[in-house]
Amino acid sequence: MTHFLQSDEKPDGYKLEDILHTIRKDVITRCQKITDDHRSEAQHVLNNNIEILKHISDAIKLAEDSTQVLNRSFGPSRSGKPRIGEE
Repeated sequence: MTHFLQSDEKPDGYKLEDILHTIRKDVITRCQKITDDHRSEAQHVLNNNIEILKHISDAIKLAEDSTQVLNRSFGPSRSGKPRIGEE
């Protein structure tokens, strides 16, 4: 069973790209709060967050691509019935 993502058991779950968009927004908010803190620790964390943002953006592109492939091949998702994989 999934905790956040859409599945047979959780038809009201989220699409992966929607969760990643929300996480990216939260990380950007955190970055804005430490941008003007010039201590080395703050700058280190900011640099790490910028790298994380790049990975999240790449993951969003991949998740959106998967959704497009599934929509193009099998039509829009219907609650309760997987488009690929085992039921």
